[in-house]
Amino acid sequence: MTCINRRDLGLLVLRVGTGAVLAAHGSQKLGGWFGGGGIEGTTAAMEAMGFHPPKHSALAAGIGEAGGGILLALGLATPAAGAAAAGTMAGAVAVHAPAGFFAMGGGYEYPAFLGFTAAAIGVTGAGRYSLDHATGHVLDRPWVVALAFAGSALAAAAVVGRRAKGQAAAQNEPGDEGA
Repeated sequence: MTCINRRDLGLLVLRVGTGAVLAAHGSQKLGGWFGGGGIEGTTAAMEAMGFHPPKHSALAAGIGEAGGGILLALGLATPAAGAAAAGTMAGAVAVHAPAGFFAMGGGYEYPAFLGFTAAAIGVTGAGRYSLDHATGHVLDRPWVVALAFAGSALAAAAVVGRRAKGQAAAQNEPGDEGA
């Protein structure tokens, strides 16, 4: 008789909870579910936040959250799912950083927590109660962890850097001094 492993059960609870939150946020961006703006509203928000091209940024954010969240909840391709969600949250952290740390003041506390949690799950693995385990971990190998997190970090750095460069250029445009 197989005994329930508390560590694997804890990973299941953490994966499903984190994945569900991320999937819900992503579905707001992509489909307008749960009071979200859908792709049009998210595109407008991305433009206002300085992400370019805004529609590509909206799609990437929605897919990173919804897709990463669903895969985390299922425990499938866990390193890639965790890396995608963490990279997406890096963009959200960049948006909220000027308001400080705490979410109560509009800060980056919440997206940072989601990002760190997704990253931790991606690095740790999904555990026994997962599709990764059921498929013999074909999508959960050490090289997948390294590749997924390196790719996500490079992509997040490029997107956040491009946004910062665009914001700096907009602040230095003539005629903005008195605005």
